[in-house]
Amino acid sequence: MQQRGFASDNNSGIHPEVLRAIESASVGHSIGYGDDKWTNEAVGLFKKEFGDDIEVYFVLTGTGANILGIKSAIHSYHAVICAETAHIYMDECGAPEKFTGSKLIPIATQNGKITPDEIKKHLHGFGFEHHSQPGLISITQATELGTVYSVNEIRALSDLAHSFGMFLHVDGARISNAAVSLGLPFRAFTKDAGVDILSFGGTKNGMMIGEAVIFFNPVLALHSKYYRKQAAQLYSKMRFVGAQFVPYLRDKIWEINATHSNRMAKILETEVLKLKGVKITQPVEANGVFAIIPKDLISRLQNEYFFYIWNENLNEVRWMTSFDTTEEDIQNFVQLLRYFLNE
Repeated sequence: MQQRGFASDNNSGIHPEVLRAIESASVGHSIGYGDDKWTNEAVGLFKKEFGDDIEVYFVLTGTGANILGIKSAIHSYHAVICAETAHIYMDECGAPEKFTGSKLIPIATQNGKITPDEIKKHLHGFGFEHHSQPGLISITQATELGTVYSVNEIRALSDLAHSFGMFLHVDGARISNAAVSLGLPFRAFTKDAGVDILSFGGTKNGMMIGEAVIFFNPVLALHSKYYRKQAAQLYSKMRFVGAQFVPYLRDKIWEINATHSNRMAKILETEVLKLKGVKITQPVEANGVFAIIPKDLISRLQNEYFFYIWNENLNEVRWMTSFDTTEEDIQNFVQLLRYFLNE
């Protein structure tokens, strides 16, 4: 068995109950493209979480979810305002700009979160045909730096967006970790906080494949089924995506897994804080720990426990915990780090 590292929660396996759900859906034949009992049940579970007045579209990937959500809300002459660390800006190979035609406007941030005051300076040129029209704000919850927006912070962003006729999109690749961190149901910091579109992720938290795009304003989803097909996100055997979401939501696997991975991150933070020569750079609010360590230790540690460098100039690294990370993994990793620091 390959040793568990701290590179990404994407590197973890599939939760056993999710895997069993996939297997149970693989009996006999079923209508394709999402017109099946598992997908319909999953939609019903999402409506139980968020209310009946939503539209749900399943896709294959997080990038696909973000593309579909953004494309459904705006036109190519619109601009999307996001953090400079946002996945749509840094890690999607320009896919949002390619498929939506929209311009992305990144905002510098020290903690992964953007604020209304930082956004306001970009809200100009409305009605001026030479200027990309601000159309949508996109935030990530939990952020790429492991921080979590509060309900009030999200509400302030949605109020700002709506006051200018814009929309608020949330990239929820780690939304379960955020919900556990906040101690709130999903709806409290999304729909009830004024969010218009949510990319609801599960593959970083025990699912195998698939995400859901949830439209809290159903009007925005009028053309989404066509955009989904054009973006190659309409899966013929969609029942295997829907089947995963059934136990994930019904049995609260999302909460069990995210609670564990968040707790592992806090244990890792606690142990690392005992070491001299290591500096934690961000509040540990979800399942990521960001730290500055001596440059000469990075590659040596990576040889044993792979992880990614976040900022080469600062020697800042990112350690992600997962639903299957164990306390033994953390203790062994910290022991090795302590050993290298004392050499």
